[in-house]
Amino acid sequence: MFGPVWTLLYTAMGVAIWLVWRAGALDRTTALLFGAQLLLNALWTVIFFGLDRPGLAVLDIVLLLALIVVVALRFHARVPLAGWLFAPYAAWVAFATALNVSIWRLNS
Repeated sequence: MFGPVWTLLYTAMGVAIWLVWRAGALDRTTALLFGAQLLLNALWTVIFFGLDRPGLAVLDIVLLLALIVVVALRFHARVPLAGWLFAPYAAWVAFATALNVSIWRLNS
C-alpha cells in the first residue's frame, strides 16, 4: 500500500510545484522550503528505519509536517489548487506522525 500512496503523493507534489512555477509564482523562499520538506521526508526514512531511532524520527517528522503546512499555505496563496494538492500529503504525514509518536512511546 505504501508504494501506490507515495506515488500519488509525489505526483501531487510535482503537479503542485509545477502549477506554481508555471504561474511564475515560485519565489526562492518557497522553492527552498519545498526542497527542505523533501529532504526531511527522505531523512525520516533513514532515521526511523535505517538508524532505528524513533525518538529522533519524531523530531524530523514534526518539522516535516510543519514545513508541509507552510509550503501548502504558500502554494495556496499563489495557486489555490497547488495548495490543495498538498492536503493528502499533510494528512498522510499527520497519520505517520501519530504512528511514529506511538512507536517511540512504546519503546521508551
